[in-house]
Amino acid sequence: MASSVRFTVTPTKAEDLPDTSPDVSSRSSARVRFGSRESVNRSEASGGAATSAGADTPERSQLEHGDSSAKLSSVYINNSHAIDDDDFYDRNLALFEEEMDTRPKVSSLLNRLANYTNLTQGAKEHEEAESIGEKRKSSKSPQMGTFMGVYLPCLQNIFGVILFLRLTWIVGTAGVLQALCIVFICCCCTLLTAISMSAIATNGVVPAGGSYFMISRSLGPEFGGAVGSCFYLGTTFAGSMYILGAIEILLMYMAPRAAVFVSDSPDGEAGALLNNMRLYGSIFLLLMSLLVFVGVKYVNKLASVFLACVIVSILSIYTGALVSAFSPPSFPVCMLGNRSLSQHELKEGPCNKTVVLPPPPDAANASESLNGTDAPPVSAASLEKTTQLWRLFCNSSELSAACDEYFQHNTVMEIEGIPGLASSVITENLWSSYSAKGEVLERHSHHSAHRAAASNHFPYVFADITTSFTLLIGIFFPSVTGIMAGSNRSGDLKDAQRSIPIGTILAILTTSLVYLSCVVLFGCCVEGVVLRDKFGDSVKGNLVVGTLSWPTPWVIVIGSFFSTCGAGLQSLTGAPRLLQAIAKDNIIPFLRVFGHGKANGEPTWALLLTAVLAELGILIASLDLVAPILSMFFLMCYLFVNLACALQTLLRTPNWRPRFSYYHWTLSFLGMMICLALMFISSWYYAIVAMVIAGMIYKYIEYHGAEKEWGDGIRGLSLSAARFALLRLEEGPPHTKNWRPQLLVLLKLDEDAHVKSPRLLTFASQLKAGKGLTIVGTVIPGNFLQTYGEALAAEQTLRHLMEKERVKGFVQCIVAQKPREGISHMIQSSGLGGMRHNTVVMGWPHAWRQSEDPQSWKTFINTVRVTTTAHLALLVPKNISLFPSNSEPCAEGFIDVWWIVHDGGMLMLLPFLLRQHKVWRKCAMRIFTVAQMEDNSIQMKKDLATFLYHLRIDADVEVVEMHDSDISAYTYERTLMMEQRSQMLRQMRLSKSDREKEAQLVKDRNSMLRLTSIGSDEDEDTDGAGDRSAEHRRVHMTWTKDKTLQLRSNTHTHTNTASCCSTPEGFRDMLNIRPDHSNVRRMHTAVKLNEVIVNKSHDARLVLLNMPGPPRNTEGDENYMEFLEVLTEGLERVLLVRGGGSEVITIYS
Repeated sequence: MASSVRFTVTPTKAEDLPDTSPDVSSRSSARVRFGSRESVNRSEASGGAATSAGADTPERSQLEHGDSSAKLSSVYINNSHAIDDDDFYDRNLALFEEEMDTRPKVSSLLNRLANYTNLTQGAKEHEEAESIGEKRKSSKSPQMGTFMGVYLPCLQNIFGVILFLRLTWIVGTAGVLQALCIVFICCCCTLLTAISMSAIATNGVVPAGGSYFMISRSLGPEFGGAVGSCFYLGTTFAGSMYILGAIEILLMYMAPRAAVFVSDSPDGEAGALLNNMRLYGSIFLLLMSLLVFVGVKYVNKLASVFLACVIVSILSIYTGALVSAFSPPSFPVCMLGNRSLSQHELKEGPCNKTVVLPPPPDAANASESLNGTDAPPVSAASLEKTTQLWRLFCNSSELSAACDEYFQHNTVMEIEGIPGLASSVITENLWSSYSAKGEVLERHSHHSAHRAAASNHFPYVFADITTSFTLLIGIFFPSVTGIMAGSNRSGDLKDAQRSIPIGTILAILTTSLVYLSCVVLFGCCVEGVVLRDKFGDSVKGNLVVGTLSWPTPWVIVIGSFFSTCGAGLQSLTGAPRLLQAIAKDNIIPFLRVFGHGKANGEPTWALLLTAVLAELGILIASLDLVAPILSMFFLMCYLFVNLACALQTLLRTPNWRPRFSYYHWTLSFLGMMICLALMFISSWYYAIVAMVIAGMIYKYIEYHGAEKEWGDGIRGLSLSAARFALLRLEEGPPHTKNWRPQLLVLLKLDEDAHVKSPRLLTFASQLKAGKGLTIVGTVIPGNFLQTYGEALAAEQTLRHLMEKERVKGFVQCIVAQKPREGISHMIQSSGLGGMRHNTVVMGWPHAWRQSEDPQSWKTFINTVRVTTTAHLALLVPKNISLFPSNSEPCAEGFIDVWWIVHDGGMLMLLPFLLRQHKVWRKCAMRIFTVAQMEDNSIQMKKDLATFLYHLRIDADVEVVEMHDSDISAYTYERTLMMEQRSQMLRQMRLSKSDREKEAQLVKDRNSMLRLTSIGSDEDEDTDGAGDRSAEHRRVHMTWTKDKTLQLRSNTHTHTNTASCCSTPEGFRDMLNIRPDHSNVRRMHTAVKLNEVIVNKSHDARLVLLNMPGPPRNTEGDENYMEFLEVLTEGLERVLLVRGGGSEVITIYS
């Protein structure tokens, strides 16, 4: 009947209404006009008082205004606070007013969330804190976009020392085909990891901490601490690698004469180089650590300069490759047979065994004078002289000296080191050319005349290490790391959930394209022996990749030097903060001291430890030996990122709602397998060492504070594991992001032990999808000693039904004298330890109005109160028989959520869980909320859309405006009918003994009244007559103006009759004749809400609605059932939801 109410609301601005006006009727009529039913508004209640008044004085006007209010309130019994209640509470939310302190309005919640910012303590705050004496800046909302906040930082961290110093060597050694394979495998590994990382990073807000935060919050503190430690070590050794790369560029290509340690013999050159690397590396590390200690703001300011150096260097490589197609640069390479010679040893000498000197001037003149006569011509004697190359191979400058056999049998020639893009040199560079340590670099396309062992005393170019495919993977992999830069900056991003996936994946695709194209360009433009020359000895000590750059090799040399210095600074900046984050979590006790720092939060002690560990890497002094070490740590970190994503996807936890949807557990599993394979391919012993370190940290964290006890045999082991898991669950309440509904489903059995509402279990299976805990319970009335067999039969019935509905869980039957006590005991005692239910599901008591047994709805209300007291969530599906079965998937439709008050986010979480099931998968989600007169509905809609975006929930949002309107006649009539019916049912449900007890009670009370001379001997007859007349009036009462006045006059005529108020029955009749004010207001809420819900959601597949709490006064229980009926009238499927008082959904990861 509520759905038939139609009225037109005309909103009026508050400033247009007069503050004090005697004309109340105009004020009311301006606010609301009723089209079908008559309104008992203030103008009618005041009657003709306003019109009969004379000149209006302020006192008179105020008096009339108060009188009109008094006359209006006289319709109620509870009228002492009528006006105050209207002013204090929202008239449209009276059903929820008793719980407003714990379940606030949605508008107030959104107002608090509107000030939300995801800015975390990062570099920006540290920079501001370092400015001592400066006024601290007001915090601004994050404004960095995808390009500046994620894309460019990832490019800067991915491009690094390997591209400039080792990629050409990798291409020459492995060949173009295998080099493409190496680059492709490594890039696939990081791309799959980036997909998994994007899913995790968009599953809520990720504060600073990057991969450590993501893994620790996804897999727990043990995995998080172990992998976070590995990631810290990898970042620290990356700083060592970048510093060593910078020193190599400095000493080999920029300032070779700056070397402190110099060896006179070729055997000591390698040792001298290592010592120089250690010396200068330690100096560089000290300077960089001091720079980081002084202030991170300087590092951040230099970051853009370093990035510009990287981009310019890469562009110069592409430009040089294109230019080489038309005019190749001149970098001649001296070859002896098919062996390349070091230009360092030749000392700018000619690439020949001997040179022919011109004849002396006097000999030339004599020749000319002779040629001027008729004598035969005589040639001037030319002189042949040995070169530096001859002296190196023959140990003498004499032409007759004994020389090396290979030198004697092969000719010396020059070839172009950079044939250019138009040459066919790629056909020679396609295939691999691995070599052992100490072997001479040879050109395989030319065969030498004599094969002989090469001595290191000759000026050949030798291989400094033994190469293999697996070694090259370990050396190259650090050049694809750095994909976490975007997630580390999530606090500075304007829209992190959108920027992190797009920026990171685009950066990986860009760098992968650059690496793959560089491999092909190097193979097409550069001679093979030059590519395999790691330090550029055959091209006069130039950086090999610099020989291809345009316009000069110095572009690459200077650019790569600054980029490696910048990458080293970034590593020394990030690693201490990562260690500080681990230390502050207090999961590794001996690292606790590293959580402290300067007053502004700078991790001083963590920086000291990082510098010490980085020094260990620098003492290794070889870029090729440090790179595989940090590859292990990064690979292990990426492995666990993929594992975290795969586990979260397979477990389908309710909090797993990534906004990035292009992921799958198979991709994460493939990425995890690639990471594991690369670890053992590149260096199996390093892999074992890294895994042992991670395992030791994991076990240390696991055993710290956790005492284990192992039993004997397999069963004892299982029992101990189960006990340990239960104890771990008992340690504290679950985190909000781990919250999932653990159900206690209350079913009712009929006399034949059949379940009355089996669809309740169907609905539970759709909600759970086989995950988590489900307890199915029922109460058997009777004595346990006599009904034990019935309890066992009921358990079997429930188990069969659970198997049919494919619900995995437990059955619990309780025998109790009273069902409500049994349900209360079940709610209190079900479960074990941490495996306890947090949500109760029960059916709606159908036909509660017609039922002669009042226990059905009383048990229902008592259960609502018990769940509220126990802080459990409650789900009540209404019209459960109309809910779809598991074999009836819903066609396209809507799941509508009516979010009236906030009670922990249950209304947001439940539709998401239902849509995981095939039955509800095609249904879209709509969220409605209610705006009052004082609310800004436009801003509420924006705030709600932002809130849902952070929750990673896709839903249409609509804010329904409910303006204040006067209480309609229909609401009064409905309230009267409700109270009349309650009174009648109370009389009808009295048993014979109850009637006798009440009669005796009335008789005793009347005897007491006679003793005090109150009333008369005709009390009972008068009371009965009043009862009948009251019944007559109640049945035909409709609130109009005339009938209101008639009721008032009739009431006035009986005021002197003591019998109307002298007995309890008379008082009850008076209470029922005039409706209770709070009941009218609650009925008004139910009617108004039902109208808007039916109007918006009449075609919805399912409607979720906040369930109002039962009244604190138990006398209004039956009225509470009527309110719920009115609230849900005209709706096919309704799910009434009450939260448990705790947050069940979060925007954080």
